[in-house]
Amino acid sequence: MESVMRDILTRVGGYERCVTEFVRVSSTVLPPKVYYRLCPELRNEGRTQAGTPVYVQLLGSDPELMAANARVAAQLGAPGIDLNFGCPAKTVNKSRGGATLLRTPAVIYDVCKAVRDATPPDIPVTAKVRLGFDDDGQFEDITHNAFASGITELTVHARTKVQAYRPPAHWSTLRSIHNSRGIPVIANGEIWTPSDLLQCRKVSGCNAFMLARGAVCRPDLARAILAHDQGQRVDPMTWEEITELLVHFFDANSALYERKFAINPVKQWLVYLQHAYPQAAALFAQIKRIRDPDPMRAALIGANQSVAA
Repeated sequence: MESVMRDILTRVGGYERCVTEFVRVSSTVLPPKVYYRLCPELRNEGRTQAGTPVYVQLLGSDPELMAANARVAAQLGAPGIDLNFGCPAKTVNKSRGGATLLRTPAVIYDVCKAVRDATPPDIPVTAKVRLGFDDDGQFEDITHNAFASGITELTVHARTKVQAYRPPAHWSTLRSIHNSRGIPVIANGEIWTPSDLLQCRKVSGCNAFMLARGAVCRPDLARAILAHDQGQRVDPMTWEEITELLVHFFDANSALYERKFAINPVKQWLVYLQHAYPQAAALFAQIKRIRDPDPMRAALIGANQSVAA
């Protein structure tokens, strides 16, 4: 998740921490500027403006290089290091990164162990895996090797690489994990509503959860889940509030990049927002052919004002 979205979602509230987009580690120790670009929160003690810690995520297969890069991220102030063994993208997998390592659980151990040993003990090292590559036949080996490495937590996306993001998520498989070390296991996948999380908790046996696409589709999802757990009722964010976030999203991206590059992220977010807000489809249809920043911002402000009126 990129930094502007992290800032918006943590201002809405409900998140204990965030994780950056992955930093690809392939052939060298990356310079600090790469980490500052992908995790500008490092200039704010590794936290969003709302005070939420942001872990730096690394993706790669060379234990020594991963360890050296983790050391750099820690020195720059990362409050935690996360290791990505779940990305299903073909370009990543072809270069021995992400989910392809699920085929070789021993390499997962080597990478996790090297990073854990290279990172100060007070900085958490976490990892994210899937159930397997083609199937879940190696899931026990995957989790065993991850736990044995000494990581702090393990997040499990409850699908294989081949299943990608197709529903359902197989939460029940997480109950099969043999976790004698007591390392926290975080469930991930197909959590779109507070009710989904309750069902995931019941089926998986987990007490911690990671939100991904669900958070982008419904920005107040984490806040709603916390309220639900506390027996409180919180009304969902209104479409007017969402349009205010869209204007802020556009302006914040415009300040970071050339203004023209703030247009497509807005369109992409609207595609996700359609999952929870039907109004997003109409706004997307209105702005999808806009290529210039000024008309885009005018359309977003107009959408907000029309709702407010």
